[in-house]
Amino acid sequence: MQAKAAVNEKPVHSINNAFASKFAKSMFLAICGLFILTFIGTRMFTHIDLNLYGYMVGTIVFLGGFFYRFIAWGERPPTKIIIKKGIKLLFRKSTPKTSVEHLATYRFIWNRGIYRWTQHVLIGWGCILACCVTFPLVFGWMYFTMDDNGMYNIILFGMQILTVPADGIIANLSYNALNITAVMVIAGVCMVLYRRFKNMQARAEQKFMYDFLPLVMLILVSVTGLLLTFLNMFMHGHGQPAMSLIHQWTVIITLIYLPFGKLAHIPFRPLSVFAKNYREYYGEQSMKKCKVCETEFVSTEQSKDVVEVLGVNDIHFKTEEGYHLAELCLPCRRKYRIAQFSGFPTHEVKVKEANQNAKG
Repeated sequence: MQAKAAVNEKPVHSINNAFASKFAKSMFLAICGLFILTFIGTRMFTHIDLNLYGYMVGTIVFLGGFFYRFIAWGERPPTKIIIKKGIKLLFRKSTPKTSVEHLATYRFIWNRGIYRWTQHVLIGWGCILACCVTFPLVFGWMYFTMDDNGMYNIILFGMQILTVPADGIIANLSYNALNITAVMVIAGVCMVLYRRFKNMQARAEQKFMYDFLPLVMLILVSVTGLLLTFLNMFMHGHGQPAMSLIHQWTVIITLIYLPFGKLAHIPFRPLSVFAKNYREYYGEQSMKKCKVCETEFVSTEQSKDVVEVLGVNDIHFKTEEGYHLAELCLPCRRKYRIAQFSGFPTHEVKVKEANQNAKG
């Protein structure tokens, strides 16, 4: 009977069966989406700037790296929990406010000091605005035309959305949009480098390949972009072809490197909204008390998820007293680790550390 049922069972058809992996599926859908948008934006490929072909190839390689990195990261048990529960909590009333604070105003950095907030705003918004201008130009979604009467037209997806005087403020902002963002990025990176070289702790902890190389690459992209404008305006285009290739290669290398280095936190940053919603929502439901000092330190759901994730990875932190290390607050957890070396049950001492609530 079981064999007969297996024969009569209909095969399950799914789009996932058409691809070798999630990476292949994501990359295929992304390329199809870019193809359709470019087809519409360039009016059936009749308005493509072949000078930007290298940037287009670099962007496609960047997408491949991004999906590879994101899928590998998303398959981890902790990430699955955050994404799954974050999607469910996406429509909370606090989501718009959280999104603005985390993705636009960087309020979470403001608490660390105005200097660090300023450098993040300059670099973050410099990169975002540059991408908002560059990618539409590269894929032909946006381009500009000039009328004989001196009017400047901005075309978006084949539609003329704005006509302004060629010598007006809006037109000049359009001409110099990438120059403005380059100055923002250079100023922000210089602030970062000054702080990291001056701060002894930062100097001891930073590594060139991971911490300084991304800043060097941002500087190279921005400086070579400004040099293109300089050569065009003051050198009558002398040396511009060579500088154009240098700039193009710096952009392409940066795009290829971006998903695999420290700069990857830029496209990953929106997921911080999921994490904030997760902490706030489950914190409002019920808080977990430390098994030793009975201080509320995380939500009950988060403590349960931590124990579950560690169990999935076959990691068990059960103490002799019968509770899990994830059920201890950080000060008591530190005391427990000390107890393993000293032999004295310091984690059972309910006196708190003098600096346990220290900030920074």
